[in-house]
Amino acid sequence: MSDLDLIQGSDAWLEARVGSLGASRIAEAVARTKTGWGASRANLMAEMVAERLTGTPADRFTNAAMQWGTEKEPEARAAYEFLTDVDVAVVGIVRHPAIEGTHASPDGLVGGEGLVEIKCPNTATHIDTLLGQKVPEKYVTQMQWQMACTGRRWCDFASYDPRLPEAMRLFVKRVERDDALIATLENDIAAFLAELAEKVTNLRALYCGEERAAA
Repeated sequence: MSDLDLIQGSDAWLEARVGSLGASRIAEAVARTKTGWGASRANLMAEMVAERLTGTPADRFTNAAMQWGTEKEPEARAAYEFLTDVDVAVVGIVRHPAIEGTHASPDGLVGGEGLVEIKCPNTATHIDTLLGQKVPEKYVTQMQWQMACTGRRWCDFASYDPRLPEAMRLFVKRVERDDALIATLENDIAAFLAELAEKVTNLRALYCGEERAAA
C-alpha cells in the first residue's frame, strides 16, 4: 500500500508518520519570540527525537473536543462538497518532493489544483471565525505546507459546526498558494530537520556506542 492510500488515523498511517514532520506541526517548528525560537519548537524537536530513536509514535493527548472533530469530519466534508459542488478525494500521506522527513496529510484533494482543510471546532471558536471572516494564522501555515507537499495552487479552509442554524454551520474561505512564504518555510524546516538529525546522531553515538562496548 502506498502512502497516498493509507487511511488517516489507522495504525499503518500512524507508523508511516513516525519521525516525520507533518503540516499540522509546522507552525510549532517555526514559532519565534522576540529573542529567538519559541518553546514549542524545542518541545516538538524532543518529541521527534524520541520517535526517531524508538521508531514508535509519540503518545498525544486526545480530549472530547478533539474526538468531536474527528467524528464530525466526514459530515463536514459532505457539507463542503454540497456547498461547492465538488468531489473531494481522500488521501493518506503526501511527502515533500524535495525535503526528506516532512509530509502533509490534507483532508482532501479538490480537482486538479485544490485542497480542503476541515476543522470542526468548539462553537465559540466557530462563531469567532464566522464573525472574523478570516483563517487563523496557524492554519494558514499548515495549509501552505500542504500546498508545498502536494504542488496544489489553493486550499479551502472549512470550519463546520452542526450545532448552529443551518446557514451558519459551514464557513469556507480560500487561501491561495504563497510561493514566497513557502520558500521561507522550506528554509526553516530544512534547518529544523538538520538539527533534529544531528541530535539523533549524537545521542546514538554517545549511548548506543556505550551499550555496544558494555556488551
